[in-house]
Amino acid sequence: MGVPPRAVRAESGPKCPSGQDRRSVPAAGGSRRMNWTRPTAVPRYGTIGTHGKVVTMSHQTPATHRPLTTALAEAAAMAGHAPSVHNTQPWRWRVLPDALELRVARDRQLTATDPEGELLTLSCGAALQHARLALAAEGWTATVHRMPDPADPDLLARLTDPQPIGADPDAMRMVQCMQVRHTDRRPVSGEPVADDTLSAIASAAGREGARLEILDRDQVLQLAASASHAATVEAEDSQLREELDYWTSRAGGMGLTPEVLPEQPPQTTVPGRDFGRPGTLPVGPGHDQAASYGLLYGEEDEPVSWLRAGEALSAAWLTATRLGVSAVPLSGVVEVPATRQTLRQVLAGLGYPYLVLRLGIADPAHAGPPHTPRLPREQVVDTSAVDGGA
Repeated sequence: MGVPPRAVRAESGPKCPSGQDRRSVPAAGGSRRMNWTRPTAVPRYGTIGTHGKVVTMSHQTPATHRPLTTALAEAAAMAGHAPSVHNTQPWRWRVLPDALELRVARDRQLTATDPEGELLTLSCGAALQHARLALAAEGWTATVHRMPDPADPDLLARLTDPQPIGADPDAMRMVQCMQVRHTDRRPVSGEPVADDTLSAIASAAGREGARLEILDRDQVLQLAASASHAATVEAEDSQLREELDYWTSRAGGMGLTPEVLPEQPPQTTVPGRDFGRPGTLPVGPGHDQAASYGLLYGEEDEPVSWLRAGEALSAAWLTATRLGVSAVPLSGVVEVPATRQTLRQVLAGLGYPYLVLRLGIADPAHAGPPHTPRLPREQVVDTSAVDGGA
């Protein structure tokens, strides 16, 4: 099956009980189911080599002398490259003279697929980590306050007290990875991911306050059975199917276009989503037997935990991109309560599951999927508080 014979686990980084920390960027960069998409853009800080691996860096340096509000606005805009459920982009940023706020965009919540907003919060966490990296690439660090106001749960994070530190080369590499990272639901190649590479990806998640367990052969079989059961449950949920149909048939900068959806169900060890309609993305005859599967989890099941899980997802995925590894998030097994509980058993009760990641080496015969749409900057970044915008 190509999965490692034993689990690879990375311990999480230092705990922040208060929900805040000062850091520059890490060195490594009912029934409900989600889809995770991304845009691709021209790399800003270097070039991309085989399998999307970053191989060189340009000598460009971000303009750290630019006004702080410009750097904050640019970081918020760059966060738009983060993955989100059904490509809903459920975040809004507000640029202040000396701070940046991240809020939930409730009008983009998937009420049937994600009624509690857990994976919505996880999506916003991915955007938060993207913004932190982009800010560091611009030469700034800031204090991150997560869930800063108990009376305002839609305010997910506030970045305050920004200080110039000089452009971070590691962050610059990760900003480049943001622009080339993508979701490819087709089978991966027959080349397994090396154990040290899997460990690096898991460690990146660990530094963000969550853990990524690389599953062994028996655990993958349990995961496959749970995913099949979750798919059966969801197929009988008419509200979920209607919502999925809406997000795979709309235009206007959001949703999943036919070009990023497989033309037929790919042969995968763990079943992916049934979109209810064929896409136009060609699928070859291969099988992803060499893929590995990671289970993202943590010690708590609270909103701030889901936010940090999103930051961990971002760090792990960008690290995978830097190392030439394809990642595909699978959330069906955490959307159905019964299969979510099964995943807790897979973890031997060590924590609460947030998401599954399929990891593999992309098939070189596959051209990358087309870009997914993104909302215009003005719809996700509010600069009205900084004298006419940044």
